[in-house]
Amino acid sequence: MKNEKKLSNQKRSWALTVYIVLRLLVTGIMVIQFFNQNYTDVFLCLLTLILFQIPTFIDRKFRIEFPDTLQIVVLLFIFSAEILGELKEFYLQYPIWDTLLHTTNGFLMTAIGFSFIDVFNRSEKISTKLTPISLTLIAFCFSMTIGVLWEFFEFAMDYFFKTDMQKDWIIHEITSVTFHPDGRNTPVTLPIESVVVNGEPWKGYLDIGLIDTMKDLIVNFIGAFVFCLFGFAYIKNRENSSFAKRFIPVVRSLKKKSQI
Repeated sequence: MKNEKKLSNQKRSWALTVYIVLRLLVTGIMVIQFFNQNYTDVFLCLLTLILFQIPTFIDRKFRIEFPDTLQIVVLLFIFSAEILGELKEFYLQYPIWDTLLHTTNGFLMTAIGFSFIDVFNRSEKISTKLTPISLTLIAFCFSMTIGVLWEFFEFAMDYFFKTDMQKDWIIHEITSVTFHPDGRNTPVTLPIESVVVNGEPWKGYLDIGLIDTMKDLIVNFIGAFVFCLFGFAYIKNRENSSFAKRFIPVVRSLKKKSQI
């Protein structure tokens, strides 16, 4: 019992250390950007500091405890997306950066979906209980829905506020039935050797957001599917699924019951 308590305290100290280090880094960057009069970056840092409070807010408001591993991953995810991705332009320097974050998002959202659905499924007020496979499927759909809504948000920001959240891709060929000389329903591939935009030559056609959106949804699918495997094992055998436990938030009342 003492060893388990000591191990738990060590894990919490790691989560707290990560939180403090990241908060100090963001605060330092915000101060530097303020003196450089980069007020957009200052706002981005403020937003990041607010997002860091999400696990604590959910814990206090809804008495839902985030496991330490999940807290650390969420904090690193926010820092990687907002500070490294946007402010330090990792999205442009490392094309795989966006892919890694969307895969992680699919993974995390499935874990959170598992938690919410499991709470209702274990409630004594609900007579109908979901089977493990049904619960897994709903958690998967929850994650994919969040991914789709995020793509809606990116499109809206690009359309109404002229941002470029849906990063464009330069492609060098187009396949379409439109190019068939006889108007048949047979796709024809046309190589793109040069394109002129406002008098400036380009090396290919600029695909506006479609490839990026589909890529994001595909990797969100992969992240969600991977966690579904762990989540299904967790639902079937809660005691021996130590990996999934690290990522699934728990309502404090249910946690106490399970320990009795």
